[in-house]
Amino acid sequence: MSFSLDLKAFADKAKGNVEQVVKKVSLDLLSAVVDRSPVGNPELWAANIQHRQANTAAADAYDYNVAIRNTVINLNDSNFTKSGKLKRGVKYAKKLTKTERVQNFNINGLVTGKDYVGGRFRGNWQVSFEVGETGVLDLVDPRGTRAKASGTQVIGQFQIGVGSIWMMNNLPYGPRLEYEGWSSQAPAGMVRISTTEFQTFVNKAVSELPA
Repeated sequence: MSFSLDLKAFADKAKGNVEQVVKKVSLDLLSAVVDRSPVGNPELWAANIQHRQANTAAADAYDYNVAIRNTVINLNDSNFTKSGKLKRGVKYAKKLTKTERVQNFNINGLVTGKDYVGGRFRGNWQVSFEVGETGVLDLVDPRGTRAKASGTQVIGQFQIGVGSIWMMNNLPYGPRLEYEGWSSQAPAGMVRISTTEFQTFVNKAVSELPA
């Protein structure tokens, strides 16, 4: 998955400060794409959602049965003394506490991804000139800090004459994240949304130029 932008067409708007505008726009685009990249969260995985829903339903069913049992007790006068107190040996059942729902019914449990650490996709954004990078980084970067820092270093070397600045993410599931709504964190993708803001980034960069 890649996109490239030729920013030379904005030379007039840049008032001769082409390099400065290109760098600022590219940094804003990089930041937008990285920040919109989803970070794997096992709690959002379908298998775990289904697991928690099933366990929550089981806990709710337990509490429902408790309510029925207590109602039956209340409807039977023989369970009470003349003063209206429960007779010895007759006890109301108790609904689950929050702790019991967690410990006994595992309503927050995971069936997969217990040791998973997200951030590999976010950390795999790479910036280059003219030709896109082709490799994959062995990097987990949940905040995107290292990806931004690396990209910023490359963008800082931009000079007039460079035709395109490429931002690449070569992880194989990138297209599914971008086009198939594979992540609830980025249902409309990352690149497509960020590129629609391109003109806004240009206008912002130009407005910040010295008078």
